[in-house]
Amino acid sequence: MRHARSIELVPVSALKGRGTAWAIEHRFKKQASESYDDGWGTLEQAAHEEHLAPSTQIVEERAKSILSSNDSPDISFDLSINPYRGCEHGCVYCFARPTHSYLNMSPGLDFETRIIAKVNAAERLREAFASRSYEPLLLNIGSATDAYQPVERRLRITRSVIEVLAECRHPFSLVTKSSGIERDLDLIAPMAAQRLAAVYVSVTSLDAGLSRILEPRAASPQRRLQTIAALAKAGVPVGVSVSPVIPFINEPELERILEAAAEAGATTAFSVVLRLPWEVNPLFQQWLDQHFPERAARVMARVREMRAGRDYDAKFGTRMKGEGVWAQLLNQRFHKACARFGLNRQRVELDLTQFIKPRPAEKVGQAELF
Repeated sequence: MRHARSIELVPVSALKGRGTAWAIEHRFKKQASESYDDGWGTLEQAAHEEHLAPSTQIVEERAKSILSSNDSPDISFDLSINPYRGCEHGCVYCFARPTHSYLNMSPGLDFETRIIAKVNAAERLREAFASRSYEPLLLNIGSATDAYQPVERRLRITRSVIEVLAECRHPFSLVTKSSGIERDLDLIAPMAAQRLAAVYVSVTSLDAGLSRILEPRAASPQRRLQTIAALAKAGVPVGVSVSPVIPFINEPELERILEAAAEAGATTAFSVVLRLPWEVNPLFQQWLDQHFPERAARVMARVREMRAGRDYDAKFGTRMKGEGVWAQLLNQRFHKACARFGLNRQRVELDLTQFIKPRPAEKVGQAELF
């Protein structure tokens, strides 16, 4: 559904460092409001007022649990850990934006500026691993929002989670577009040498200008390629995620991104086409109107062509890759490029047999008495 342009376009000053300045109301809210021209020039006046770029608020939370189960056949892992909710990178296309609706927050501006930090993540993970019923499964970190938020430098929540994984010899994969992961190579590299870790770096574009408006607070494309190189040099199996592929925006770069990632040291790759669930749809279309008005209609026409005439179809089996002739051609381009650049090697099979359960803290304390 298209939203009125009167509430979509915002001052460029308010977009500085943000993917969107639209505090779109979430889908569970019973009342909705929008700007209205009352004939007294209030909309025009508001457009000329100074808008300060919104600041980030970190909300520390003690989570009840940290492991999330996955029942989607489209995803290769069974469990996920997200040390944070919301993401300061501000990627306008992020499929995880609607999760902020469950917090009674906006999937738009709040998702980028109100970051929930699960400060007891490592404690909850240790408890889960210590459970008698727990058996090791394929586990991914950062499947919804990036585990290396800027505040991770101070809070070190993701690092504490990896420390538990290392102690228990539990394998994991991690997806990020942040160079912050290089800080934790002292933990990740030894685990990778034992087939206990693999990393995927998201590279959406090689165009720094496009990246600044598409993913305003994420690392630059060149910096992400340097991170791939650093991981590869440390012996960590590293792949590249060219996701999402957006028709006529970053789609023309597909082969160039794969080539650059392979030259940096990536050995595998995967790609997902643009997904527009729930509130992401109007947010993304607002972004198109703001930055690419001359091709917005063309982009959305191609998106609908891949989604059986809809803006989005959440059907398993096609939601990640789309359907139709254009989706098939895109898939062929991806696989041919992977073969050409040596990115079609099988993903590393992580070893689940090395897992060691942690001893509960209270038992450790008792043992020290004797």
